[in-house]
Amino acid sequence: MKPIDPLTRDSSKGSTLYVAVVCGVAALGGLLFGYDTGVINGAIGPLVERYQLDDVMEGWAAGCALVGCAMGVAFVGALTDWLGRKKVMLLAAIFFFVSAMGTALPRNITEFIFFRWLGGLGVGAASMSCPLYIAEITPARIRGRMISINQFAIVTGFLVVFFVNYFIDRQGDHTWNVQYGWRWMFGSESLPAFLLLALLFFVPESPRWLTQKGREDEALAILSRAGGADHAQQEMVQIREAIAQESGSLAQLFQPGMRVVLFMGIALAILQQVTGINVFLYFGTEIFKRMGSETNAALLQTIIVGSVNMSFTIIAIWTVDKLGRRPLMIIGSAGMCLSLFGMGYSAYIQSQGLWILLCILGYIACFALSVGPVTWVILAEIFPTKIRGRAMAIATCCLWIANYIISQTFPMMDKNDWLIERFHHGFPFFLYGFFCILLLLVIVRFVPETKNKTLEEIEKMWMPHKQ
Repeated sequence: MKPIDPLTRDSSKGSTLYVAVVCGVAALGGLLFGYDTGVINGAIGPLVERYQLDDVMEGWAAGCALVGCAMGVAFVGALTDWLGRKKVMLLAAIFFFVSAMGTALPRNITEFIFFRWLGGLGVGAASMSCPLYIAEITPARIRGRMISINQFAIVTGFLVVFFVNYFIDRQGDHTWNVQYGWRWMFGSESLPAFLLLALLFFVPESPRWLTQKGREDEALAILSRAGGADHAQQEMVQIREAIAQESGSLAQLFQPGMRVVLFMGIALAILQQVTGINVFLYFGTEIFKRMGSETNAALLQTIIVGSVNMSFTIIAIWTVDKLGRRPLMIIGSAGMCLSLFGMGYSAYIQSQGLWILLCILGYIACFALSVGPVTWVILAEIFPTKIRGRAMAIATCCLWIANYIISQTFPMMDKNDWLIERFHHGFPFFLYGFFCILLLLVIVRFVPETKNKTLEEIEKMWMPHKQ
């Protein structure tokens, strides 16, 4: 008799627990995504003082990782379609680990930037391969929820590193933090990076990638474990049909019906970033210091931001497959817009009271409820199977370039004498609020509802002649 798999309670229905465990391991890549990009929040102040960085170099020290992210996505896009989703996640874990050790022990700012850039390669690879992997291994009925767990892992990574930064900051005085504290902040990432590297050896490859490579028996076994035998047979039929109709060339994205998909993916990716979220996640501590907080208090307020981010991401996880992608995106982008204009006005009138903190928390809540997790859900769903890795790489590469531009330009705008004289630090928030209006228009005009649809059914939405 075949031994009973404890993770599979009913072979006819599959195991949600099995899917959750596998997706949980993949989501550790998301946690490292958040951890790696968020660690700069508490470390940037001491780092700037340690190496006497000017405004441009401050932006570069924070943003060099994002250049790595864009390059990482461009580099691994073809690899995910060639080598598989799992191998790319393993590569990302290696980059995370080496970067953590390197940024903890640099002898000069050049070495720091190189290893920070290397970590960016890992973030870029994980940001694309992890949600892609989760989308391809998860049944349609819970796919939105599972991909949103990746976003939950990202914000968990931010929150965890905010706590770690706060704890490390309290271990010594200001001089100690300038000399050593920031090194421990970056080095702490090596622990979750090693955990991801170890656990990835125990998860299967994407069944859709296996089918594309002619390994249908392996794919069928994985689909059966995830959704049951009946589900697996139905999925295999749809996957075969979809792959047979795909050219496997990126030129497919420029065919009638698919051009709008490419535009939608790129637009959502860019607008997710230029609405300003990472200004608060990277520079939040410095923003709170400018509002009058001491370093410890600013780090605590950053923890509050991370907690709100996590809490509302949990709400998104439980509503994205019930309410749908489109309603959440509309509600969230509108709320972000109002919050940003509130922040801009508060900065303009030089208010440092509770109101601006509430605006920041409102903005974070709206982002976490919608644009944060749901953008990744949509990007992981909309592209054809044969080129999903490369197509998603294009959109994700644009996302990281936009992220870099925002991170590089925020310190320059925030400390520009001409802008300060006229807007009193409010200009960046008015600009990000304007981009929220553009995001809302794109959602209303171009984004359809995709909940409860298989990936192959979504693909057919763009190709009416295949019906």
